[in-house]
Amino acid sequence: MKDIDQIRRDNLRSLEAEAGGPSAAAKLLEMSPAQFMNLRDGAKDSKTGKPRGMRKDTARRIESAAGKPPGWLDTPHGENQTGEQLEAIENPRLCVTIGRYDTGGRMGLSGVELRDQPGVIESLKVSREWLEKNVRGYSQTNSLCVVTGFGDSMRPMFNSGDPLIIDSSVKAVEFDAVYFFRVGNEGFIKRLQRVPGKGLLAISENPAYRDWVIDETMDLEVFGRVLKVWRSEDF
Repeated sequence: MKDIDQIRRDNLRSLEAEAGGPSAAAKLLEMSPAQFMNLRDGAKDSKTGKPRGMRKDTARRIESAAGKPPGWLDTPHGENQTGEQLEAIENPRLCVTIGRYDTGGRMGLSGVELRDQPGVIESLKVSREWLEKNVRGYSQTNSLCVVTGFGDSMRPMFNSGDPLIIDSSVKAVEFDAVYFFRVGNEGFIKRLQRVPGKGLLAISENPAYRDWVIDETMDLEVFGRVLKVWRSEDF
């Protein structure tokens, strides 16, 4: 069973997801981004080498700043309330299956066009422990999906055919990051940057591709924010 400090750290990650990132969460809680991330990650004590705990008065202050009731930070929430998820807390090796994101049906029978897609990865099966240690900032487990990377516009971040994990609960571009989205009936994975007075700048990692602007006249739908990518290499 998780101790109180781990539960508080998990709930800080939930607050981070609600706020839209560590900087936004830190601003909400009236602390610096470094302070927030130290609390969230359990920065190690220089003398003992163990993660520092969170003081009770600090937890109450965070709850007040976030508009949460007293004790909220000390209690598992959302997915942790079901019997199945409680078992996941007690058994970190319990497997979690991250299913494929299905774009079909969103734009009619043909779905969204993903140019140069080299097939698909149907799912990833990982332990709960791996998920907690390797994927940060997601809202809840059932919002995670796997997308197969397509095209070469995001090389060297990932190659066509590589797996990506997205948080499908993210439906708006609230801060600059890499997103999976569509414009019209064509799907894209790009870094989106907010440009005042212009809209969103779609940025490719591959310098051979030019950046382009998504303005308010375009039919944009955000499918999710990319949290994790793998880059394959041929030998």
